[in-house]
Amino acid sequence: MTSSSTRRSTAEVVAVHRIGDSAPHSAFTDLVRHAGTWFCAFREADSHLSDDGVIRVLTSTDGRVWRSAAAIRAAGVDLRDPRFVARPDGRLQLLAAARTETFTTLSWISGDGHDWGDPTPVGEPDVWVWQAAWHDDAMYGVGYATRGPRFARLYRSVDGLDLRPWVPTLFEAGYPNESGLAFAPDGTAHCLLRRDGDNATAQLGRAHPPYREWTWTDLGVRVGGPALRRLPDGRLVAGVRLLDGHVRTAICAVDPERGALTELVALPSGGDTSYPGLVWHDDRLWVSYYSSHEERTCVYLAVVSLAEEAVVG
Repeated sequence: MTSSSTRRSTAEVVAVHRIGDSAPHSAFTDLVRHAGTWFCAFREADSHLSDDGVIRVLTSTDGRVWRSAAAIRAAGVDLRDPRFVARPDGRLQLLAAARTETFTTLSWISGDGHDWGDPTPVGEPDVWVWQAAWHDDAMYGVGYATRGPRFARLYRSVDGLDLRPWVPTLFEAGYPNESGLAFAPDGTAHCLLRRDGDNATAQLGRAHPPYREWTWTDLGVRVGGPALRRLPDGRLVAGVRLLDGHVRTAICAVDPERGALTELVALPSGGDTSYPGLVWHDDRLWVSYYSSHEERTCVYLAVVSLAEEAVVG
């Protein structure tokens, strides 16, 4: 009799720090390392759905001590869900939604993470470009319709600002919306897509260049605020809010071959929570996220150790 072995990912939370708690409601985060320095962006406001959203950008050299780098405001506008995009020209880009009676996706660009200048509208009105990433010579972003017929749309841009529909209907069943996007060295793209319709299970999409044709797998689980990252060893990991009875922010393994999303570890979290940012640094996964499990809704930074172990079958 012979035995075979497979590899299984394991995870452990090795540190958690509260880094943003100045506002009544601090939420919807993203995280990046730029020029050897940490930056964390999130929304500060009175509540989850108030009209006074401001984008706060914090910076840190060590991930422990944080200070304000910028506060981005727009009079009479609720700014929501900032997302960093690392540009090939060495600058940082921010995408965020400006909510008034409609939704407009705005972009800011900075060389140092402190001075962001004036915003540029990108994409199309009422299609929220929620996530974007560069691959080769173009930036790809997934947006979703905020009114009327619900759909997700893939955009492409050669400068990060002139976003043009590349796949006009990327997905449309079950109210698709928030997404995570990751590229492999061979060019394969994966998209982790949240849905909120009658059938609210998440979808995992896969495409090869030029990303016109996508195949989708139903993951059979409900998620919120998805972020997707490919590790240097090729593994795909996601940060999501899991909605299976006990609400929490979790780090999960994503297996495209089996079409499975498997929880590896839950972060200290509960209630109003999720919207993580993921960065692989010093052989660990650094995760920004928000949660209301302590007093009020605050922003946290967790450090997660990820490993693989052999499972003999």
